[in-house]
Amino acid sequence: MAHTRRHFFYGALLAGAVPTAGFGSVASMKFAGYKSPNEKLNFAAIGSGGQGASNLGAAAPTENIVALCDVDDRRAAPSFNRYPTATKYKDFRQMLDKEAKNIDSVIVATPDHMHATAAIWCMERGKNVYVQKPLVRTIWEARQLRAAAAKYGVATQMGNQGYSNEGTRQCAEIVWNGDIGAVSEVHAWSDRPLWPQGLTEIPKEEPVPATLDWDLWLGPAEKRPFTAGGATEPDRWGGFFYQPFNWRGFYDFGCGALGDMACHILGAPNMALHLSKRKIVGVECIKKEGTSPFMFPKVSVIRYDFAAYGDMPALKIFWYDGLKQNPTVPGVPEGEWIGDPPSIVRNQPAGAPGAGGPGGPGARRPGGGPGMMRPAGNDFHSPGRVFNYDDFKAMKDPEAKLRFPTPDGSVFLGDKGVLTTGTYGEVTRLLPVEKMKDYQMPAPLLTRSPGHMRDFIRACKGGDPACSNFDVAAPFVEWMLLGVIALRHEGKLEYDPDKMRITNNVEANKLLKPVFRKGWEFHTVKS
Repeated sequence: MAHTRRHFFYGALLAGAVPTAGFGSVASMKFAGYKSPNEKLNFAAIGSGGQGASNLGAAAPTENIVALCDVDDRRAAPSFNRYPTATKYKDFRQMLDKEAKNIDSVIVATPDHMHATAAIWCMERGKNVYVQKPLVRTIWEARQLRAAAAKYGVATQMGNQGYSNEGTRQCAEIVWNGDIGAVSEVHAWSDRPLWPQGLTEIPKEEPVPATLDWDLWLGPAEKRPFTAGGATEPDRWGGFFYQPFNWRGFYDFGCGALGDMACHILGAPNMALHLSKRKIVGVECIKKEGTSPFMFPKVSVIRYDFAAYGDMPALKIFWYDGLKQNPTVPGVPEGEWIGDPPSIVRNQPAGAPGAGGPGGPGARRPGGGPGMMRPAGNDFHSPGRVFNYDDFKAMKDPEAKLRFPTPDGSVFLGDKGVLTTGTYGEVTRLLPVEKMKDYQMPAPLLTRSPGHMRDFIRACKGGDPACSNFDVAAPFVEWMLLGVIALRHEGKLEYDPDKMRITNNVEANKLLKPVFRKGWEFHTVKS
């Protein structure tokens, strides 16, 4: 009966937590690119190196990889070699023209400034799209992608893998079960940026590498000279001045650390607390260090204020980035690990790198990318990992050798208790952790995902919409991107979602919509 009562009590709230047709596995509608579940989809990728290569690897075991596009032959070489029968392109517009009849679904894993143009060109042609987080650079583009998905009837998914995790759903169900009471404050944090931010000078122009089409890389962005910053080899994070990795820190190309990690780390709060359904009272950058005229700051703290929703009270969300260690959060029991917990190091000598303190050279960087290492033993940061009390008990052993991850995670402060999650919602647990010794997770209210790419593939084949389809992802991204704008302006921003307008700052309001270079526009979709 408890399960039934919770369904009754939270029925209205659940309406905002899942796609219209749910997360389930029952076939609902047949999208434009529909194939029988027994048939293979033909996948293409726009952006085939880096994260694109990872996404291709998730699709390849069950589907066909038929076309690859990348403006940088050097960056894409591993994928080009891995899928030798796929046709290769530099310009995605040419790929779509020539391969339209051969492609069912497209992975878009370019820099953020290219996402909307590439995705809408695909959807206009009836192609399902998997678009990397943070989906887009601007709020107007987020709304355009949502409208286009509805107009063209295609399957969609944003690449925020944590939305598929067991721990993310457990987090929501614990909150909805009332186990920590009314939540009025959430703190979320990241060690990102791992790339340079806060630079104040642009290096002199240099020749464009023979393997790179610089004009195509710029795409809709304003033209500018190429520079590698004097480097002949990638820096420690895999990039030169702009590309292939450091673009995230530039206003014109990325969304900074917030855009890189908030779609992951704030995924559990977004689902559990229905943030996409709430009115935003205000957004403000309350701290920043290392500012720049063309880049995001080195360190920042952002505060979001949300109105009450249903029986949930008004809420404050604090976002921290550029951290070297976890933040001090008032209300967290002393001595408790928050966010990503450490892992036990097994079969390594006592002096092994990373066996000591937080963020050491051997620490794993959740989310992959440069600098990631997987420790031996019980890796708590595997996206599918759920809480296990015996593991935590073993880590408290004075003889245990621990590897501490870089700081990433979130904490929920309720009037009856405290809850913490890892980067992708993994290892969700109450604090103090001793509460978990005999704790029974609430009966599931949300159906479970088979995996983020599997979720998308299922939707492409006529199953229910993927868990982070654009009806879910675009509203999530909209409130998150207000923080990206707040990073560039002083004071609190006030936002009217009905008019899609920042009402108290004319200059900030200009950042809601991008300016496209000629030839890179897309057809506006009326919502």
